[in-house]
Amino acid sequence: MAVLMDREEVLRHFRESGALLEGHFLLSSGLHSPVYLQCAKVLMHPERASLLCRALAATLNRRLGEGFADLVISPAMGGVVVGYEVGRQLSRPAIFCERVEGRFAFRRGFEITPGERLLMVEDVVTTGKSSRECIEAAQALGGRVVAAACLIDRSDGAADLGVPLVSLAGYEVPAYAADALPPALASLPAVKPGSRPQAS
Repeated sequence: MAVLMDREEVLRHFRESGALLEGHFLLSSGLHSPVYLQCAKVLMHPERASLLCRALAATLNRRLGEGFADLVISPAMGGVVVGYEVGRQLSRPAIFCERVEGRFAFRRGFEITPGERLLMVEDVVTTGKSSRECIEAAQALGGRVVAAACLIDRSDGAADLGVPLVSLAGYEVPAYAADALPPALASLPAVKPGSRPQAS
């Protein structure tokens, strides 16, 4: 049975999993933030992962209609687990792209048929950089990305992925450039909890 979740219930799963962190974090986008959402800490619990992804799948079906996509794609690493589980809930295959010499590519025998309708799934969207790169890699193979989805949209609707973005929860958290840090944040040492190496 489809189960929908509101924002507070989604964030409750993050808090209870120790996945909503506070401090000074250097995000994969290069921005600094006082809050970090470590989705891997939530998704390591199969029951929580299933609940959250089932709710996201139900939200997608409600907004886009059942059968809206043929294949789920995700960027590694953060999107792999959530992409797989959303694909399972939608009864669609799920594949992922990974970085090869700094650019996303589909490897491991994964194929996209030209014209195939794709759903791009991420764990958290902040600026949308990884999501856009994943979408571009799929489009270069002839795939037609019809929508994007994530558990939490940190931009709260501001990120432009070029396709509709469906999230379980919007959670806008301040993010600052390195030369524009508020004093309270600048006084704390920055931690890099993300999985993507920073550009030098």
